[in-house]
Amino acid sequence: MKIKVKDVVFQYDSVKVLENVTFEACSGELTCILGPNGSGKTTLLKCIDNILKPKTGAILINGKDISQLKREELARIIGVVPQNESTTYLYTVLDMVLMGREPYLGRFGDISRADLEIVEEVMKLTNIFHLVERTVNELSGGEFQRVLIARALAQDPKVLLLDEPTSHLDINHQLELMELIRRITKEKKLVTLMTTHDLNIAVRFGEKFLLLNSGKIYASGSFEDVFRPEILENVFRVKTKIQYDPSLKHYFIIPLNPVR
Repeated sequence: MKIKVKDVVFQYDSVKVLENVTFEACSGELTCILGPNGSGKTTLLKCIDNILKPKTGAILINGKDISQLKREELARIIGVVPQNESTTYLYTVLDMVLMGREPYLGRFGDISRADLEIVEEVMKLTNIFHLVERTVNELSGGEFQRVLIARALAQDPKVLLLDEPTSHLDINHQLELMELIRRITKEKKLVTLMTTHDLNIAVRFGEKFLLLNSGKIYASGSFEDVFRPEILENVFRVKTKIQYDPSLKHYFIIPLNPVR
């Protein structure tokens, strides 16, 4: 499975939000999309999910242009974990995860044994099965994020889009959630695209990186391609130190001071 984004331009009225964005993402890889506020990260995810329509360019999944797919077809391919989702209705965890099966339900919305088996599987995979009868308002932030991921996985997607999944979580829940995202990406061979503001989360868990600045790709590729002090300074306007920890076997980005 492969996503190809080719020369995508998106704009609101006359304001360009994405400009000539081109990249590829493959199954089994976690690609982190980075950039300052307003750089186009969330807009890019919405274009890939066909919620927003690019002015020009194309987005292909295994060679198929997503603009030619019906919403139901796309929902069987792409699972989305949005940023800051909330609900005033007191759904149970089971009800919430079952929503992920909607693209597969028949005309009358009947839930089959197979649907329930899939829901049970993804709830166990995301470690929320013990919460099955709880209402979502009773959950912690980390638990609710796991429910949203389980709902997306219940769609049996090939592509997983996550918009700032670790925002508003404490450090423990951030690490637990990222371990889960990395594991399911590998086990289910998903094309996983995740936006984040946290450079150290990206460095620790990401494999490929896309750095946006003012709607354009400033750098992309491997850690070595993207995480250079001069690149980070130009995009984020802050001086950084990049340090390797041999005990943890990964790098850290240490912010030093803003660029005046």
